[in-house]
Amino acid sequence: MIPLKQRKGLVNKEDPDFSVSQQCEILSIHRSALYYKPKEVSKKDMQIMELMDRMYQEDPTRGTRRYCADLALEGIKIGRDKARSLMRIMCIMAVYCKARTTVIDPGKYKYPYLLRNRIIDRPNQAWGIDISYIPMKNGFMYLCAIIDLHSRYIVGWSISNSMEAAWVVQTVQEAIRNYGKPDIINSDQGVQFTSNEYVNYIKSLRTVKISMDGKGRATDNAQIERWFRTIKYDKIYLNPP
Repeated sequence: MIPLKQRKGLVNKEDPDFSVSQQCEILSIHRSALYYKPKEVSKKDMQIMELMDRMYQEDPTRGTRRYCADLALEGIKIGRDKARSLMRIMCIMAVYCKARTTVIDPGKYKYPYLLRNRIIDRPNQAWGIDISYIPMKNGFMYLCAIIDLHSRYIVGWSISNSMEAAWVVQTVQEAIRNYGKPDIINSDQGVQFTSNEYVNYIKSLRTVKISMDGKGRATDNAQIERWFRTIKYDKIYLNPP
């Protein structure tokens, strides 16, 4: 599947034979997506997100209610809808156990968690991959990192101002070029990791198995989450990039 950004670039608004609507239908693009221009995050919202990021590193079980209450103690009053919107931008969600009452449909590219009770005793047996919000002095970026679950070594990382699946795939490709293929690569169920582009690439590697955290269970990928906490407290919060 061609990434959305490239498909949008294929639309010719001056084409005499095909209308914009017809081109959007052929390319599987919503017309609203074609004309949509991302709105910059305000300076006030960036300050709130930086504070929320620190709170998340301290306690990832916070939901919208607790964010609103804890931010109010800091003199910042926002509603739950606002908190939810900022959490979505930051790519974070409250961590809590959910009842496993349904079976995930594999046709929707949700894969089982393969690391439960598995002993990781050698490099390249299993990697963990995730994305985290990185606050900056004048904005924010996203960090994609891949950790070897045996050595705890970061085998790949990349910075981007957007979270496209192509970017994630490129980060994995670079890690494999440098260190070879893992047996298993584990991620959460984020849209980048359930996208056709990511899933098809991992499948093309033949010997690499896809593993995904249970929904709402960030602790299933605890090693990379712990590394994000370390890099933020030891480096980023002390010296904002």
